[in-house]
Amino acid sequence: QVQLVESGGGLVQPGGSLSLSCAASGFTFSSYAMNWYRQTPGKARELVATINNIGDIKSYAGFVKGRFTISRDNAKNTVYLQMKSLKPEDTAKYSCNAQLTSTNYWGQGTQVTVSS
Repeated sequence: QVQLVESGGGLVQPGGSLSLSCAASGFTFSSYAMNWYRQTPGKARELVATINNIGDIKSYAGFVKGRFTISRDNAKNTVYLQMKSLKPEDTAKYSCNAQLTSTNYWGQGTQVTVSS
């Protein structure tokens, strides 16, 4: 079955950096675009970044552009999110997402807390 497992979250000071990973299994990873989303309690989930199946087309939400970088390694079935210049408002649970035909799959998420 499809599995998405995130890792790399934690507590970081404002201005710091963090790198998230999402290991995928159960589907042909190299055939699908991948997304990173984030959500805070009481707010709607928001799209952070998207990368196409071969990794040469990327898009970012305006609030992270220039600070976050999405990448993927199809040999390792893994998608990454490198985050720098983190702000307190980046605090959220970050989840990776794969939309396979008509079904959306989500990982369990990893918490990122930006605080001094």
